[in-house]
Amino acid sequence: MSFPWLTVMLAVPVVVALALAFAPKSISATTVKQIALGTSLVVLVLGIVMAIRFDNNGGMQFTETHDWIKTFGAHYALGVDGLGLSLVLLTVILTPVVILASWNDGDEGRWGPKGFFAWILALEGLAVGVFAATDVFLFYIFFEATLIPIYFLVGGYGGPNRAKAAVKFLLYNLFGGLVMLAAVIALYVESAKATSGPSYLLSDLSHLHVGTDVGRWMFLGFMVAFVVKAPLFPLHTWLADTCEEATPGTSVLLVSVLDKIGSFGMVRFCLVLFPEASRWATPAVVVLAVISIIYGALMAIGSDNIPRLIAYTSVSHFGFIVLGIFVLNSQGLSGANLYMFNHGLSTAALFLIGGFLISRKGTASISRMGGIEKVAPVLAGLFLVSGLATLSLPGLSPFISEFLVIVGAFVYSPWAAAFAVTGIVLAALYILVMYQRMMTGPGPEEIASSPISDLNLREIVSVVPVIALIVLLGFFPKPLLDMLNPGVQHSLVQVGAHDPTPTVPLSGGSGEGGSK
Repeated sequence: MSFPWLTVMLAVPVVVALALAFAPKSISATTVKQIALGTSLVVLVLGIVMAIRFDNNGGMQFTETHDWIKTFGAHYALGVDGLGLSLVLLTVILTPVVILASWNDGDEGRWGPKGFFAWILALEGLAVGVFAATDVFLFYIFFEATLIPIYFLVGGYGGPNRAKAAVKFLLYNLFGGLVMLAAVIALYVESAKATSGPSYLLSDLSHLHVGTDVGRWMFLGFMVAFVVKAPLFPLHTWLADTCEEATPGTSVLLVSVLDKIGSFGMVRFCLVLFPEASRWATPAVVVLAVISIIYGALMAIGSDNIPRLIAYTSVSHFGFIVLGIFVLNSQGLSGANLYMFNHGLSTAALFLIGGFLISRKGTASISRMGGIEKVAPVLAGLFLVSGLATLSLPGLSPFISEFLVIVGAFVYSPWAAAFAVTGIVLAALYILVMYQRMMTGPGPEEIASSPISDLNLREIVSVVPVIALIVLLGFFPKPLLDMLNPGVQHSLVQVGAHDPTPTVPLSGGSGEGGSK
């Protein structure tokens, strides 16, 4: 491509973020917000144009490759396939939604609106970079850099325990990043042994042959970082604390966008670079994924705090995503890739609408809610739709994702699938019980005496596009699946996996006397 689409999409929000950070104090809060929203819409338009120009069967596209650090074999290399483009689109769709929904959330923070919206734009640019990087070293730089905006968004604009939550988030993710750094260095050593010299380009490393033991250790180095980021049991405990203290918009960017780096990395790096180790680790990863599905659902059922409940639902849903990746068949991997996008939408809607309710009530406690649908029917209705999407109701976008993952899991192991299906039942329980407790019936006496207002126009405009996408992709997921499926087949070829050949019973009248 002659035009550097991905570089522009990466650079524009980062440059504007820097400009806002160093803007004079005299600039008004409204101007800051308008600049941030306008910038995010420009990046969204660029993403839509890229999606229109994308060839589903064209492999890695919009590529840019430039020498960076020759001694290390590091390159500034960007490009997207179907999975990368879908997550870039998710990022650029949700950023303007978050900015509009969080219009007043930065006013009382440590650095005011300038800092709040500057960090959001910086995070958007870095997220585009991490999903587009086709050089392992460059990916690692973006991977670590994305921690900075979230740390300051939580620590500067969160709840009363925001400092503790921000530090816990940072320590867990830095630990994962340092473990991955050891594997990145090992890749340099192994690639340096090749006749062509060291290289961090994925196109070179995908053909690199390493010893079984070395490959497994490097796989574990990457996998630990991605399990923390995803998050998967047992390295998930930072998520609920962070979401409880973060603003709703920050939680959306964290769970719906940045946490996808973990599952994206499993597909892009673990399967492609370490195929033997991926097959070797599959049984253990499948067990952890099933545990996450059930554990996250049970913790959500027991949660009285809205953001914590939504965070634990995400632990359960990431279990489905990881299960779909590691059953190593086309149904499971297609479902997992699609689930990354659809989970981002449903969780974003749930966090934002829940945040609107919390700001009105002054509490995040479910037990102190009640009767909301009587006084705020629009809020209650949109919350119900997003909740039904979270439990994967047929006709809403997460359903087909979860269905494909379960089909793939049954192909791999009926027992694993049977345990995973319990997560679907538990999801119906935690969503419907939460809705019943919050939205129907009389509210507590001390709360019922202070009625709340329904959603205003800005809030409705911010979440309706997400709800519309959930409904549209629920009935017509084909465009997204067509974008993702060629990459699924490529990943399966790289990892050396294939779908089992179906067995068909022979006709009894053929003279064989039975079936084979």
